[in-house]
Amino acid sequence: MATIEECRSALDKLSDNLAGADGDVRAAAALDRSLSCRVTDLDITFVGRLTDGRIEVLHTVQGPPREKAQIRLTMTGDDLVAMVDGELNFARAWGAGRVKLEAALLDVFRLRKLL
Repeated sequence: MATIEECRSALDKLSDNLAGADGDVRAAAALDRSLSCRVTDLDITFVGRLTDGRIEVLHTVQGPPREKAQIRLTMTGDDLVAMVDGELNFARAWGAGRVKLEAALLDVFRLRKLL
């Protein structure tokens, strides 16, 4: 099972990947939205923002967040680490129910370019 530190490191790596992206990926990541990433097996949620093509984690809370973020991800820590490391395909994991993405329909259409 992935640790809190490994999950936080994975989010930092994902942020770096988004910041270094070009073209459609960079445009899709250029949203300015509140973001949460709930790690179910650790019962924690990373809360922050997707802004300027980066993920900025502001804090970590125990359990689900008090407020709903505009973009919400839910998964296990192992799946988060595996996705960022390229060992798990987001679209397949999403289709299989291993990853949950909740966002406004227009945001989902923009975010699909990241897949």
